[in-house]
Amino acid sequence: QMCIRDRYQRRVRGSSNFAMSSEAELNNYISELDKCIEELRIKKNSITSQIDSERTDRERYEHQLRTNTEKLSRINDSLGRKVSARNEYDTTIQETEAAYLKILESSQTLDHVMKRQGGQ
Repeated sequence: QMCIRDRYQRRVRGSSNFAMSSEAELNNYISELDKCIEELRIKKNSITSQIDSERTDRERYEHQLRTNTEKLSRINDSLGRKVSARNEYDTTIQETEAAYLKILESSQTLDHVMKRQGGQ
């Protein structure tokens, strides 16, 4: 890659219109410009490295997000099944308790009837 100074010096060598002091000033200017361009390239390379690093992080987090989303879905499915089972247990318990209370009431009624009949 040809730097600006090299391009300029090729032009200057072929032209006698420039005085030596102008040439020195331009060489100085071109040298500064080369330094600035090199600094910009260094900054660009640094930013490129940061971009690559952040893209890698993003890919890692996207993978983790997919994994966690799948886990969350499985947990939600499991919770749904367990809540449904618990609700069935609640229903069974309530029906069993209600039946037990009816049996208890019938037993007490039968006990009273038996006591009346036994007392007569």
